[in-house]
Amino acid sequence: MAGLALGSWGTESAAQGASLRGARALHSTSLSTLRQPGSLPDPKRAAGSDLVPEIENIVVVMMENHSFDNMLGMLGRGDGFPLDARGTPKAACPDGKGNLVHAFHMPSDCQTDGVGNDWNTAHRSYDDGTNQGFVIASTGESMGYFLDSDMPFTWGLARTFPIADRWFCSVLGQTDPNRRYLISATSLGLINDSFPTVLPPNGTIFNTFNKYGISWREYYSDVPTAGVYLPLFSQPAVSENLVKIDKFFTDAASGSLPQFSLLDPNYTIQSEENPQDVQYGDQFLAAVVNAVLSGPQWSKTLMIWTYDEWGGWYDHVPPPAAVTPDDVPPDLPPGSLPGTFARYGFRVPGGVISPYAKKDFVSHTVYDHTSILKTVETKWNLPALTRRDANAHDLFEMVDFSAKPQFLHPPVLPDPANPADSYSCLVTGPGQIPPPNAVRPA
Repeated sequence: MAGLALGSWGTESAAQGASLRGARALHSTSLSTLRQPGSLPDPKRAAGSDLVPEIENIVVVMMENHSFDNMLGMLGRGDGFPLDARGTPKAACPDGKGNLVHAFHMPSDCQTDGVGNDWNTAHRSYDDGTNQGFVIASTGESMGYFLDSDMPFTWGLARTFPIADRWFCSVLGQTDPNRRYLISATSLGLINDSFPTVLPPNGTIFNTFNKYGISWREYYSDVPTAGVYLPLFSQPAVSENLVKIDKFFTDAASGSLPQFSLLDPNYTIQSEENPQDVQYGDQFLAAVVNAVLSGPQWSKTLMIWTYDEWGGWYDHVPPPAAVTPDDVPPDLPPGSLPGTFARYGFRVPGGVISPYAKKDFVSHTVYDHTSILKTVETKWNLPALTRRDANAHDLFEMVDFSAKPQFLHPPVLPDPANPADSYSCLVTGPGQIPPPNAVRPA
């Protein structure tokens, strides 16, 4: 919160400052002291009030299935892999056969099906808080990581703008539960990629936007995130705002982006989920970020990028306790390991892009996907959907409204990867995973 002010540069109104201080209050584990669903970030202001006038447009892009260590563990910013004297990651997990599989650079930009992210795999990987179960829960591929040579744009973005090294996915489970947290701050008890037939009691953030007159669109490539709640498709006020990704590039170039935008990659080839070639995701991220940087609305924009969950890849930071979103327990099919929603999932990469972004800044604040909800709720003083978003930290720590914007003139970021010019691993194969020198006797 240090350095964060609202109003003109170097000034802060008492009401607005108090609003953000209250919105960024620490979690409490006591239900009696938690903010509750329906409460406002600033209860003294009307719902829908603009509390952060410096920002007019919020753009969110969520990629798929990578942990912080897997994607940024060797970046040199934030809490990445612990390294030995040679600069080699110390991380290793047992394989259950008397060996340790040590962290290794992936032999190509292609992944295989050797990592998993379902509820049971997640809890076995967590291994009672040791994070030593990844290989046994999946395969040795879980210990792989990527470098800037594999993901030049993603690494350039993470080197230039603020990143968070304590951004956890919202639940120790798959894509759909985590994306439900992104738009509704709960998964309605679901732990897997299944489809509820009802909406949460307070709906989704899309319903909230419509209620308070905040313009929004979800720009999708093949499947919209809104599809994690099929009943949304039958609501015209929602479905009319689900448009194809080509419209995003047109709107960004013409200065016509709505107040809130959610961007979806092509989940078959661009999302970075295994067994895809991750470099197609690097290209997609570069395209949407550069469209925002070069657009006429850049000076008033906050862009947020992250990943929906860890995908099964190793991370060395155990996920901490979390506020339960509601009183709905996990719906555990037969054979499921025990667990609750009172713990985050594993870390994922995440950060912000804005003219007001802090230079050379890494946030160590605990975030999850409901921090995105908390950010838009703080911006427009919107009621919380569940206990989770009500008590999440917003992302405004990573920007500074008290001084002249540091990135008003957009920086030049590296060109994205070109899969055709590198390994062409979709044709030649991903290489030996894990490489022989990564597997050594315990």
